[in-house]
Amino acid sequence: MNRPDAVYKTEREKFNAVAEEIIACNAAGQPVLVGTVSIEKSEQLSKLLKKRGVKHEVLNAKYHEREAEIVAQAGREAAVTIATNMAGRGTDILLGGNPDFLAKEILRRKGLDPSSAPAAAQQAAWEEARKVTDPEHERVVATGGLHIVGTERHESRRVDNQLRGRSGRQGDPGSSRFYLSLEDDLLRIFGAERIQRIMERLGMEEGEPIEHKLVTRAIATAQKRVETHNFEIRKHLLEYDDVMNKQREIIYGMRCEILEGESQEETIQEWIADLTAGLLDAYAPESAHPEDWDLAGLTEALHRHFELRIAPAEYKEVTSRDGLAEMVTTAVTDRYRQREREFGAELLRAMERREMLVVIDTQWKDHLLSIDHLKEGIGLRGYGQRDPLTEYKREAFELFQDMVERVKAAVIERLFKVQMVREVAFDVPGVTMWRETRESHGDTPSIARQASPAAPMRTPAGEKVGRNEPCPCGSGKKYKKCCYLKQTS
Repeated sequence: MNRPDAVYKTEREKFNAVAEEIIACNAAGQPVLVGTVSIEKSEQLSKLLKKRGVKHEVLNAKYHEREAEIVAQAGREAAVTIATNMAGRGTDILLGGNPDFLAKEILRRKGLDPSSAPAAAQQAAWEEARKVTDPEHERVVATGGLHIVGTERHESRRVDNQLRGRSGRQGDPGSSRFYLSLEDDLLRIFGAERIQRIMERLGMEEGEPIEHKLVTRAIATAQKRVETHNFEIRKHLLEYDDVMNKQREIIYGMRCEILEGESQEETIQEWIADLTAGLLDAYAPESAHPEDWDLAGLTEALHRHFELRIAPAEYKEVTSRDGLAEMVTTAVTDRYRQREREFGAELLRAMERREMLVVIDTQWKDHLLSIDHLKEGIGLRGYGQRDPLTEYKREAFELFQDMVERVKAAVIERLFKVQMVREVAFDVPGVTMWRETRESHGDTPSIARQASPAAPMRTPAGEKVGRNEPCPCGSGKKYKKCCYLKQTS
């Protein structure tokens, strides 16, 4: 049975009324489950009940191990349980107590572990528990079943219905009631002034509540407004996130191809063609006369991106824009094939994947930071009579396009400028190393010593002794720290 909401002027009056309701139910042996919106409210009510001498349990997500057990026994005779929204989920409340949990408690009192106790002991404990819970179930049903007390309305009706649904389960009786005050957040924001005027007009005294279906209906209307507002916020956020999700799918799809080892030769060639076309449009537009072309700037750009230099004499042979494009494209393609011959096709394909992955990751992180900065101020576009979402989509797309162009340019430039370094063994002059050692101790060797390095020691077989090899004298030290120092000192 769902009773009408009781509305009080102040929070103090409300909690006093809740405490009186709990005391009355407790005296009759009816179990009570109190729902609060926060841990602070649950502790406030707990202190009030302690002053009144009411034995109770508090669930506020602090005792994870005992939560299920406490909630399972919340239906026992005269039990009082205070719970926040997040506490005690996933456990059904049985009137008279849960025999399974009570059997475990009986086993623990006997010194047995419920998880490893013999089957006979478990069965005996369960039968003993049923002897307690079955008669108690009948007594609790006679008192009216589990009574639910809500200390405040939530913004979402779903949470209130979940709390109410704790009673009246499996055909058992139950009741529920919500206590509110004009100081509650929901009423303070929606309709508190109207309800307060009604209270003043009726001349209601302190501690006297309003109980009417119209008040309950007004509160439900306020909850609907909050739910609609929250829904619009989530919908708006989803529209913003869809923009980034599409970009994320493109980037992650490309990364997956690279990580799976697929050849990126076609993609690289497309990027080279795009970059070449962009340079031609920048320095030699089709609409411009050949005399207005910036050939010096084009030459410098080709060298910067492709390590390619075109002699000025070659430009003199070009008379049209198509001819210039063909010449530059051919030169860039030949340069790419030259790089392929230098490194080998397999190594170049691996380098392409690696460079693409490194550049994409770096640029994507910078892009995410730019998008975050864009989100922070995009709402201000509304003051200029422009839709912030439309502006966000447009600017986010432009930022993404700029990032893609940066990725293309950076990858191509790295591929054309990377150099292969072959390891070559060489001997470091011993005098230089000795001089650095002496200088580190504050002693600079004389010029004469630097000019006359000692002859290298040789093994009995006539082989030259390396600086890092064991010294032939048998000291166990390296040659450079033993006889070599004696010869040079």
